[in-house]
This record gives sequence, structure tokens and C-alpha cells, in this order.
Amino acid sequence: METKPLVTVAVTTYNSAAYVIETLDSIFRQTYDRIALIISDDCSADDTVAVVREWMVKEQHQSRFQGIELITVPKNTGVSANCNRCIAAAPSDWVKFIAGDDILQPDCLADNMAFAAQNPEAHIIFSQVAVFQDTFEAPNFKYLSPEIFPDNLMRSDLTAHDQYLLMLVHDRINYTPSYIFNKVALQKVGGYDETNRLVEDYPMWLKLTKSGERLYYFHKPTVGYRIHSKAANNVGDQALFKPSVFNSYQIRKLAAHPFLPWEMVGSERFIYGVSRFFQNNGWNRNTKMLRSLYRLGSFYLNPFHYVYAIKKRLPGNRQHPFYL
Repeated sequence: METKPLVTVAVTTYNSAAYVIETLDSIFRQTYDRIALIISDDCSADDTVAVVREWMVKEQHQSRFQGIELITVPKNTGVSANCNRCIAAAPSDWVKFIAGDDILQPDCLADNMAFAAQNPEAHIIFSQVAVFQDTFEAPNFKYLSPEIFPDNLMRSDLTAHDQYLLMLVHDRINYTPSYIFNKVALQKVGGYDETNRLVEDYPMWLKLTKSGERLYYFHKPTVGYRIHSKAANNVGDQALFKPSVFNSYQIRKLAAHPFLPWEMVGSERFIYGVSRFFQNNGWNRNTKMLRSLYRLGSFYLNPFHYVYAIKKRLPGNRQHPFYL
């Protein structure tokens, strides 16, 4: 009888003391039985490490997994470096990341490994994410992401190069917490770029697809994602835009802009400038007047938007991924 592949679940934590037990318990309750567990903490300032250690030493947790390891560092290094530490320590080819405030659905690993067995060419696999507000109780469920099967990036007729071109336009994957991977694919592209301390996923999708690694997807919820006030990028509904728009722009400036048409680069630069103006003047507030002003500044007064609209209608561009 063929042995199931070992899967490493890597929990990345930073100030996760309030939530990490729920994360760990969701891994403990997996229906898949061959699991190694790594918890990698990025120098939390709270009690995350102590909470994890107390959970780890319990006999039922020690016997459940084919190895448990806690990784700590003396200073905060950022999420990309934390992910690389997990990959280096993983004793298996297959690795599933989960943040220390999210959860795995009970069949997460079983569903993913069944898909991998049916699709041996798939090394990078995504699925649905169930989004909750604050707690994973049924009344706090908000939505599934994506709600319908992706029709532009994960279509079976798209090659890795097609996906790469589509993602140069913008990051179309808002269900990153679901992804599971064969670590050989990530090692071939050099792992995560540790100069990107806060935005690790988008540059990785570009590197993988540019290298010829196609991204795969199946339509079933496998992960629970928590929206809460302690999240670094959470500004609630009071802001027009999240602080991450500035980090994302800097990443796109390096990873995507050299390969995009000039009007698309110009439009993003214009929107970035408008966003900076609003932020610097204390206008990043979600009021009716400021919403209208932001829309006016970033869209209607954006000259590059009109150039793009014209080029999109040219017969030669109608099938080009940059103008879909």
C-alpha cells in the first residue's frame, strides 16, 4: 500500500498569543494523518513563544505529529525571512503555511493532497478561503474568496506565461492563505525575497510563473482567515485605502513596472502620488466628500487612464493580457 506523503504545516507567528492556540488546534484536528509541525516566531513582543511551548509539550500533541519544532530569532526579520526559515526546516517536500491567527479547515490537507495526487504536475495549489470577522463562529462568517471559480488567472487553458503576464498588471490572488506548495518549486526560484519584509506573496507569484511554474486551483474552502483589529494592515472601514498600498507600489515598481506599457506605469505612479497627498494631509478618511475627491484625483484627473482606455480599444490589443 502506497504511503501518503508527509506534509509540513508551518505556522508563522508574530504577536499571535491571543490566537495561536486556535491555529494549532486546527492543525491537530486535521483528518490527514502524516503531518510535521513547525512554528516559526519572528521575535514576538507578547507571550506567543511561551504559549506555543506550553501547547507543544503536551503528550497528545507530541504523539500526533511526526516531529514538532519551534524556531525563534533574536530580532524581527519580516515575513519573507520567516517563510524562508520554515522552508529550510521543513522535513517534507509539501509545505502548508498558515498564519498564527488563521485556521485550517478539518479536511484542508486531505483535500490538497488528493488534488496533488490527481494532478502530479501541480506544485503550487490554491483553494477557497473562508473569511470571518474576529472569531471563527458561524455568525461571524463574512464571505468566501473567491466566491466563484476564477475565470481569468486559474483557467485551465492559461499557461504559466499567461498567468505571469496577467499578474504583471496587478496581483489577482486574494486567497493567498489557502496555498500549499512543493518546496522544490520555491527553492528553484531562490525562495522569498527577504528585502521585501512585509509583502512576500506577490513577488513570489511573479517569480514562479516567470520560471514556468503554473498555479493551480480547486474550488473548496480549506482555510479560515480572520479579520481583526490587531492585524498590521487593518484600518477598518474608516480609511479610504490601507497602508499596504504604499508597500505594494514599491514592490510593483521593482517587480512589474519594467515589463509594463508606459501608460500603465504612469497611471500607477499618478495614483500613488494622489494617495501620498491624501495620507500626508490627513485625508485618508472614508467620508463621502473625501471619497469623491479621491475618485476625482486618482481616476478622472489621471491622464494615463485615458491613454490606457484608448489603447485597450485598438484591434491589435484586444487579446493582449495587458488590456483584458
